[in-house]
Amino acid sequence: METIRNWLLPLLLAAGQGVLLWPGVYPDGTPGPLALAAVVCALAVETAALGWRRTAPVRSLAGTLAAGVLGGFAWPDGYVGLGPLIALYSVAVRCPVPVTVRALAAVVGVDWVGAAVTEGLRPPLLSTMALSLGTYVLCAGLGEARRQWLAGRLSAARRLAGAERARLLAGDQERRRLARELHDVSAHHLTSVVVTADAALRLRDDRPELSAEALAFAERTGIETLTALQRLVGLLRDTGGPDHRPMSGRIEELVAGFGRLGRPVTARIPDGLAGPAAEAVHGIVREALTNALRYAPGAAARVDVRRADGLLELTVENAPPRVPAQGAGGLGAGRGVAGMRERAASVGGELAAGPTPEGGWRVRATLPDAAAARRPEETGWRRDVLREQRFADPALMLAAMLLPVACVAALTEDWAGAARRAVLPELLLVCGLLVVHALPLLWRRRAPWAVFGAVLATAWAGPVAVLAVPLPSHVAQFLVTGTLVETLAGYAVAAYGPGAGHTWPAPVVATLGTAGAVTALACADGMVAGERAGPADAVLLSFLLSVVLAPVFTAVWGAGLLVRRRRVRAVAYDDFAFASSMWQADRAAEAERQRLAATLREAVLTHTRALVGAARRGELAEVADTARAALAAMREMLRGLADGGDGGPGGPLAPSPSAADLDALCRALRSAGREVRLRGLPEAVRGLPPSTQVSVYRIVEAALGAGDPGPARVTLRRRRGTLRITVTGVRLAVAGPVAERLRVQVAAGEGRIVCEPAGRLRVSLPAGAPGAPVQEVSPSPYA
Repeated sequence: METIRNWLLPLLLAAGQGVLLWPGVYPDGTPGPLALAAVVCALAVETAALGWRRTAPVRSLAGTLAAGVLGGFAWPDGYVGLGPLIALYSVAVRCPVPVTVRALAAVVGVDWVGAAVTEGLRPPLLSTMALSLGTYVLCAGLGEARRQWLAGRLSAARRLAGAERARLLAGDQERRRLARELHDVSAHHLTSVVVTADAALRLRDDRPELSAEALAFAERTGIETLTALQRLVGLLRDTGGPDHRPMSGRIEELVAGFGRLGRPVTARIPDGLAGPAAEAVHGIVREALTNALRYAPGAAARVDVRRADGLLELTVENAPPRVPAQGAGGLGAGRGVAGMRERAASVGGELAAGPTPEGGWRVRATLPDAAAARRPEETGWRRDVLREQRFADPALMLAAMLLPVACVAALTEDWAGAARRAVLPELLLVCGLLVVHALPLLWRRRAPWAVFGAVLATAWAGPVAVLAVPLPSHVAQFLVTGTLVETLAGYAVAAYGPGAGHTWPAPVVATLGTAGAVTALACADGMVAGERAGPADAVLLSFLLSVVLAPVFTAVWGAGLLVRRRRVRAVAYDDFAFASSMWQADRAAEAERQRLAATLREAVLTHTRALVGAARRGELAEVADTARAALAAMREMLRGLADGGDGGPGGPLAPSPSAADLDALCRALRSAGREVRLRGLPEAVRGLPPSTQVSVYRIVEAALGAGDPGPARVTLRRRRGTLRITVTGVRLAVAGPVAERLRVQVAAGEGRIVCEPAGRLRVSLPAGAPGAPVQEVSPSPYA
């Protein structure tokens, strides 16, 4: 299909030019043998160049220009040479604005030089040059408008792809967030209890008062741990968004809490820390100080946060331990440094940790300061958008100004005599009126109704100028062709306005206003076609013009409505698909949070309650053992979260889906309000290899999760070693990023896929022989 699209238009142009070469078709006759050979060569070069206009537009333009020069000199009167127009349009669609401007200048320059050589330096050359400039500018402007539309569609596709990725990774992200929170809670609270209880047990004979202090500290810290865990369970019900409140005070409070454990800690924290980077700073400081408490008890620590060049530079350093740490190796989960690196990487930063020359430990992190970096990025983005929109509308405005002048000049029989009779001020006045009349088109997208009113109002400047100057009729006739501007303004109202219900008066007003302005211009000097005209002649002329112009403006208005409908529909589909993906991501994250919350309550809260009870009973040894047990349980849960495997009593946290889970998927969609029917399960998937089982589930899940709200049907059939999957009612899955992802998945499974525009998806996957001894895949526990 892509090959046909590339070569159909060039071949049609070559065929049309070839018809003119047929003897007797062209009125002035065919060229001679040598010229005929040159024309055929030019046609071949132009056809070949246009065939590559989508992949190499600049080279295609160069080829068409060469062919146009050759054909124009070989057969000046009969060679059409539309190739440069099409190639220039392709350049504007596929290249940035600077390249388009340079290509436009090259095309116009070549055309002007060719016109000067063939026609000579005569007055008609000016009209030819103006017509050429207006045509090429209009072509480049239309191509730039198309490029902007395609860029918007690509941006929407990327946005939807990001939403789809967020939906697929929602559970994993919640799992990692919980792992970080659990590690922080275990490190900050339970490790402190173990360290304090062990110290009190060792010094029980020398300093018996420490036992009472350790028990009080254990009870207080256990209650704080319970509170923190309950808070964490509550956090599992929110959206997990970052806290944008200033966190400088919270970090200072955290540092002061470590200082109350008997450790000298100094800190320098700037004011106004906020956003994800500040959240990362808080987590890294908490983890680094906990590690210092665990492995370097009694050693001094320093926390330093600085702002520099849009970055946050964090340093946490502790001195060598005063006494060797006993039993510290069993307190952690073994992922403290890895967790800090994850926190830094999650906000686009870097972290390094290692020993100091003095025997201590240093953690350094460099994080982007979002508050400082946001403003330049937004400014650059707005500058890029304005630069990209700086060419399309001015090009259309310039074409609307030049084409009428060129057409009237070309159709005027005694152009040189008319130019001699017109004085320079009158010509400048006409040019100024045409510029003022077309200038509002620069804002046709932003304020279509205001542009429409300004165009209709400036159309009456012509009759006023005829009466005030007065302008001769052979000069004033140039102003009549300005009705092209009214046409573009009417189209802008329909295409960029509020819809048909609010813009229907536009063709009526445009018809009456244009007919009245043209009639007033024709009758301003009291003469029409060389004869004196009265009021009745003016009314008749206005009526005839209204009859002629009404269908034109109505058709233009309808075309604008069709374009607007297409654009609005595309945007609506994108928004709906994006919202649907985000909703499904929220649902997946919510399910993961509920499952992990249940596991957390059973795995950790029981041990923490037992710790508080032992502290209240005064059993210091049991406090230490219970705290260690709580840390061990939390460590096992963290391992399950990191591996995505068994998370404890709650069961597997990330089960591998299989084709047997399709029934559960369809039931979940039906419970959400969408009618989804499934046929062919389990017969069609019995005995499939494990990799094919997973591929079947992922393909159907992606197709049904594309965002379509209507009913859908999934049919599975297995014949002759091939599994055929047919999904209907998924219009959003047969195009865009979802379709691309499906093609990649199917290609990875050595299958084939067909995406039909009607919303039907056909997939074929190799399934092996029906009776082959293949290991069965157990159904997921969530089926």
